[in-house]
Amino acid sequence: MGSVQRAMRLLESVAEHEHGAPAKQLARETGLALPTAYHLLRTLVHEGYLRRDKGLFFLGAAAERLSSSGAQEKRRSTIAETLAHWRDAIGVPVYYAIYRDGEIEVMCVSETPGNPAVEEWAGFRETAHAHAIGQCLLSQLGEDARRDHLDRYPVQAITPYTVRDNHTLLRRLDRTRRMEPVFERQEYALGTVCAAIPITMGTTAATMAISLPAHQADRLAAATRQLQNEIGRLLGSLAISISI
Repeated sequence: MGSVQRAMRLLESVAEHEHGAPAKQLARETGLALPTAYHLLRTLVHEGYLRRDKGLFFLGAAAERLSSSGAQEKRRSTIAETLAHWRDAIGVPVYYAIYRDGEIEVMCVSETPGNPAVEEWAGFRETAHAHAIGQCLLSQLGEDARRDHLDRYPVQAITPYTVRDNHTLLRRLDRTRRMEPVFERQEYALGTVCAAIPITMGTTAATMAISLPAHQADRLAAATRQLQNEIGRLLGSLAISISI
């Protein structure tokens, strides 16, 4: 997972330089050691995602194809199919969401009549403090970005179990370990428990999440571990789909 994240940071950095950039500059901008950056850059050139010309790196043909409408549709289809597989294998609804331009975006939800998703009875964007998806995404942001979000969407109690104020939420987020799942029990919807797993691709904060009826709360930890294992197994093939 770490190598994928570093490669995505390099791709994003190269994309910001229309006229190319040398390896040393890219390493500095992404915070990578120069040998690590060189190794990943060579790999990305070999795979066609980058090209090198006179010591400068540019986006390659493979990366440019990713921006086409056909490639975008393929990525959406890949994610939807993967979530459906996990939904059936684990027996829970599965959600994929990202944090982009200061907002939470639920990109895909996979459910069945037997395993329905949580009803969005209060706007997901405005209630990030209350649900596992939002808490997981906020936990991946820096302190300033968190505070900016809460300035725009202050904490408000929507169930008796919702966190009560911004200060309490920020303390909870500070205690959240990097890349650890976030669990939430009836904070967003009474009768529902949820878990969200952080996925960081480059500078993009993302999450995969699941939900269960509260009377099945004893299944939540095991289902979350199963989803973590599935994500770890397929993350390489999904990296481009998730991050762009």
